[in-house]
Amino acid sequence: MQTTTLMKKTVCAAAVTAAMGAMSLPVQAEGWRGWNIHPPGYPNTEALEAFAERVAERTEGRIEPQVYNNAVLGDQPDAIEQTRNGALDFANFNMGPMGPIVNETNVLSLPFIFDSIDHMHEVMDGEIGQQFADALAEKNLIALSWFDSGARSLYSTSRPVHTPEDVEGLKIRVMNNDLYVDMIEAMGGNATPMAYGEVYQSLTTGVLDGAENNYPSFESSNHFEVAKYYSLTEHLIIPECLCIAKASWESLSEQDQEIVREEAIKASEMQRELWVEGSQESREIVLDAGVEINEIEDKTPFQDLMEPVYAGFIEENPDLEGLVNAIRSSN
Repeated sequence: MQTTTLMKKTVCAAAVTAAMGAMSLPVQAEGWRGWNIHPPGYPNTEALEAFAERVAERTEGRIEPQVYNNAVLGDQPDAIEQTRNGALDFANFNMGPMGPIVNETNVLSLPFIFDSIDHMHEVMDGEIGQQFADALAEKNLIALSWFDSGARSLYSTSRPVHTPEDVEGLKIRVMNNDLYVDMIEAMGGNATPMAYGEVYQSLTTGVLDGAENNYPSFESSNHFEVAKYYSLTEHLIIPECLCIAKASWESLSEQDQEIVREEAIKASEMQRELWVEGSQESREIVLDAGVEINEIEDKTPFQDLMEPVYAGFIEENPDLEGLVNAIRSSN
């Protein structure tokens, strides 16, 4: 009898000790996985890593984000789906490939929809930008801030572009989007959708006469080694988002949501500053390598050619006409 009583007391004491130990354990940190297509040192990468560090610090380790660079977790279409279903927690996405998922974002791929990069920032940081954020939220993506991706311009191996006539007959690589194909064909060029990694060789062999991109990509891809004419058409200014998976977002307390939102906005501000610096550095590098850069003082002839592109887009998407007009009239 005494042995049984002693055993009961021992078990009870052990249970109390275990309970007290469990109460003293720290809260389990939530490890967040973040997708990024860019390499270390790129403006977006620097901003994302600063975001991850600051969120971990300010939440006192309740959230521990980690950024996976160079698209090691999949290409952008795969990463979009992974973030939508919560397999990834956050990501930096360009809005160009977002169109098949969130139809409203196709508006951002219309050529010359923005007059300048500053115009894009003003639109995306305001009420119109919130409309895009709302559309993304319907697809389980919470857009907390908007990154810069510069202005995309034409470059070629054969001649500079001053007017649309200079584009006629050129085989120009574009991203795989019908709007980009229509844009080049409206200028009289031959649009060639192609994987980014195939462009350098295609420029070298003459399969392509040119392509279009921003300064940092033109430089980091080494396309400037074979395409010596860079013409500032600035036809596409496509924003990017810092997006959080809806499931990850909703798992946070209001306090932690506020922290994550604040740090996302700071990351955007940092990325934009670094983008300007990086673009200038890339410009100097390609100039030193002998690239001829030409300004286009009057883009009106290019813009006028895009009216059929806009008309076709609105015909297919009549519900987006108001959004298109709101952006075009906002500057």
